[in-house]
Amino acid sequence: MDWFTAIQYAGAAAAGAATAIVGAPVVVGALGFTGAGIAAGSVASWAMSAAAVANGGGVVAGTAVAILQSVGAAGLSGAGAAVAGAVGAAAGAGAGAAVASAVEAVAGAAAADC
Repeated sequence: MDWFTAIQYAGAAAAGAATAIVGAPVVVGALGFTGAGIAAGSVASWAMSAAAVANGGGVVAGTAVAILQSVGAAGLSGAGAAVAGAVGAAAGAGAGAAVASAVEAVAGAAAADC
């Protein structure tokens, strides 16, 4: 891999990490996990209801519903931001690699046509 390609992958990974860290709380809020609690009629209210029914009337600490409510209320913790950033970086690098492969394929096909 040449240095230019490495820089492109690093940039895509950084963009993915930043997008995930900023976007995760936005998505969680859009699902209905808000600072004011679970929004009525939302995906969050459905998930909370299902979790409560499955657990005999309460939401167990550490479950997905409890963690998402925590993120909606307080934002990502340091560990949560690290996980979101790592996942976003991997997704960004993967997307960068896919785009680079597509561009190379198109460029190769165009060169073959000449």
